[in-house]
Amino acid sequence: MASASTAIQMTPSSILVLNTTVPFLPTACHLLFSSTLLQNYRRTMSASEIQESSDVRIAHTLHTKEEEFVHKRRETVFQALQNLKIPCSKNEVPHIALLGSGGGQRAMVALLGSLVQLYEEDLLDCILYLSGVSGSTWCMASLYQEPDWSTKLETVKDKIIERLSGPQVSWGEARTKLKEYHYGKDFFSLTDVWAVMAVITFVKEIDECKLSEQWDHLSKDPFPIYTVVDKQCKQHEDVCVDPWFEITPHEAGYSLSGAFVETSSFGCQFDKGHKIKDQPEMDMLYLQSLCGSCLADGDEIHKFLWDKISEFLHRSSHSEMKNEDPKTPPVDKCHQALMDLADMNLCVLNDQDPSHLDQSLRTTLDDLDGYQLGFPTENMNPADKQAVKHLVNQHTKNVSNHLSRYSSMPDIQILTHIFKCMTSWIWGRHYNFLHNMKDEAVPAALQEGETRDYEDSGLLNNSPYFSVLREERHIDLIISLDFSDGDPFMTVKKAAEMSKKLNLSFPEVNIPSEDVDNPKDFYVFKGKNAPTVIHIPLFNVVNCGGEIDYWRNKYRIVQDPYSAEKIIDLMKVAGKNISNNREKIKEQIQAIIG
Repeated sequence: MASASTAIQMTPSSILVLNTTVPFLPTACHLLFSSTLLQNYRRTMSASEIQESSDVRIAHTLHTKEEEFVHKRRETVFQALQNLKIPCSKNEVPHIALLGSGGGQRAMVALLGSLVQLYEEDLLDCILYLSGVSGSTWCMASLYQEPDWSTKLETVKDKIIERLSGPQVSWGEARTKLKEYHYGKDFFSLTDVWAVMAVITFVKEIDECKLSEQWDHLSKDPFPIYTVVDKQCKQHEDVCVDPWFEITPHEAGYSLSGAFVETSSFGCQFDKGHKIKDQPEMDMLYLQSLCGSCLADGDEIHKFLWDKISEFLHRSSHSEMKNEDPKTPPVDKCHQALMDLADMNLCVLNDQDPSHLDQSLRTTLDDLDGYQLGFPTENMNPADKQAVKHLVNQHTKNVSNHLSRYSSMPDIQILTHIFKCMTSWIWGRHYNFLHNMKDEAVPAALQEGETRDYEDSGLLNNSPYFSVLREERHIDLIISLDFSDGDPFMTVKKAAEMSKKLNLSFPEVNIPSEDVDNPKDFYVFKGKNAPTVIHIPLFNVVNCGGEIDYWRNKYRIVQDPYSAEKIIDLMKVAGKNISNNREKIKEQIQAIIG
């Protein structure tokens, strides 16, 4: 195990700061801060000297409740190792983290299959932490609904399969949830829309449980870590900042900077380290959307969302949209205008001519209140796709701003707000709990601005390595399950590259060139004073034979929800990666103990 914990702690009455000002250094990537910064942000201090803050915690230590959990879970791990006939004393119990990558519903189902097989092979109780990105967090959210799910996984698995292959949530329930998100808090973004129009489609439920209520330190399951990235930090190429953000049952915050707030307070308004305005705690549906909004920078997600918005509008009858004020124009005119506007966006994204929709929209707006502004189709150059997209985006913003004047129509108000979020591309907006702190223990860029935007970690690295590379978690073995598209080694290679820039302990990663297109099912990377990393690509030459491409195409990340048959087949394929390598996993556990 590593040395004693180190910390910098802010209390309500005072802030401890470093005597040395740490400059920001340029970097060529979206990365972070250098090893010098990481070392300078730490100050040796025993756990007994740390005073817990009621608002913001600046510390390179674990939350006290997580420490309590780790102490108890180590007993479970010790017993599991005894059952596996792996020699180990109680003070040698290894810290093992299981990582689930992103990959939409493919990741959700494949992680479930992997965990079920770990359970069957008596390996699940060896896991201390379970950390996920994107689709893997959808699986985690389903599992942790059940207290002590890891002790009864066969039963829990059957319930999850039944739900995932069952009927969709009704449109009425979805509309009600959308209204709750819109009117229930200060910030409404595309993350709320994605939760109701996309996540529900795949998870087939509205999970309103709160993460902080779902867990206590006596739980018999691995400790869950949900991960996202700070969008502003990710986009900083000229300064060193920390984009890695984790959300656990106890606290949420920046993994490497060591800046945290209680999970129940994440989203509340803060100033100078003190909470000044409450916001409702996010529910598990929203958390799954926050973690699982990958592709949030691409055309595919635009198409997907506009298609869902259009479907939502076409399936919502005019009679469902109430007109509270008889003096306002008919609600059906606003509704028709929004339908035409959504379909225009889809036409442009699909390289189709939107002229007929433009004419319908002009007529509707003229009948509504004489509004004359139309989409300048006569000036549109189909060959310049970016210019066309810019035009329709601006047109959408103008029409939405015009229709938002009808605030007495609640449904129209929500819809125009969604349209404006689409034009501004706002995801995961929350109050910044580090706002105005002026604390040298945290990168200055994180303390700027009243709000921060958070999005899917898959947009930076599609596996949650940096949540378990926190020094204070003392991880000895990482088992990385990779369910992502494209290069099956991208996540581990990128983690090694980023760790090197940060001077974090991580083994060298060298992949034989012939394995890139034909990966095997088990890789081990080791380094001096670094955690051992086991990397397992989902589809490989062992469990798929010569049909890797067939399986990748069969289980694409963006497609209709899987049937029960497809879910069971994918779980079996994922499970083979565990059953085929049971003895190899045991060997690596034994090696880290030795």
